[in-house]
Order: sequence, then structure tokens, then C-alpha cells
Amino acid sequence: MLRSFSFFIILAALVGAVAVAAPAGPALPPQPRVHPLGIPRNAVLLSPCIRTMGEHWAALRDMPTGPIYGVWQGKPVFTEIMVSVAQLQHGFSWANVRALPGYHIDHVDFEFEPHGHEGFPVPHYDLHAYYVSPAEQARICPNGIPDPAMKPTNR
Repeated sequence: MLRSFSFFIILAALVGAVAVAAPAGPALPPQPRVHPLGIPRNAVLLSPCIRTMGEHWAALRDMPTGPIYGVWQGKPVFTEIMVSVAQLQHGFSWANVRALPGYHIDHVDFEFEPHGHEGFPVPHYDLHAYYVSPAEQARICPNGIPDPAMKPTNR
């Protein structure tokens, strides 16, 4: 009896610890067996492939603002940070923004999300530093989930 009671106490403690450590919001998708090369080891898959962006990976401790990494066919295609309007109004700096080791930034998209989006539901800006050309970006995950934030750009 005491052994069963001890087991349930330990189980309850473990469940509580996992609940505290788990991110708020939707559950993570199934994690692939192979971790993408170049993506930090503590990053986990956050979303399946999104058209023109790829999979989204990040360390849970860095959420919601990032860095978040885009991956397509096992290779990094962007690094993203998100900055809320409130952060900008109070003064915000992110020093030392750079490409992942071995990659070079080809172009940067800076997008306003007036209503936020899943994962960061406050007005904010998404900054994507892409390692691939716009033409390559357009071919990423052609059958993936449409990006709900897609809108005309000033290119």
C-alpha cells in the first residue's frame, strides 16, 4: 500500500513538472528522428512545413520571440525573431543578430502582424533573415500549409 502511494506521489510530481515545463498552446507535432544539421541541438520542431517558409524549429526556452529557425529538406533556410509593438515602444535592442554558422543572409523580410498569430498573439513584427534567394524561397514546401500571414509585400 505504501509502495503504491509512493508511486502515485512520484507520478503526480513528474506530471506536474512536465506541465510546468510544457509550452502554452498547442501540442508539439511528432518529432523527427533526425535533427537538421546546423540547427541548435536544443531546438524542437514547432510546426510542419509552411509554404515558402519550411518547418519551424526553436528552443522552447526562447519562445515566443525566438530565435526560430526555418528548415526545408533538412537544411536551414532562415532565422526569425519576433518583436512586439510594446517592446519597440519601450526601446528594444537585439545585439549580434547573425546567420547560423556556415550560412550567409541573402535577404531579410520585416513583416508587421497587427493581430499577432498563433504562438505570439499580440501585435508584433516578424523579422526573417533568409539564407536562400527569393526564388528559392518561393519553391519551399509547395504543398505545405499556406502561411496565414501571407500578404502583398513592397518588393
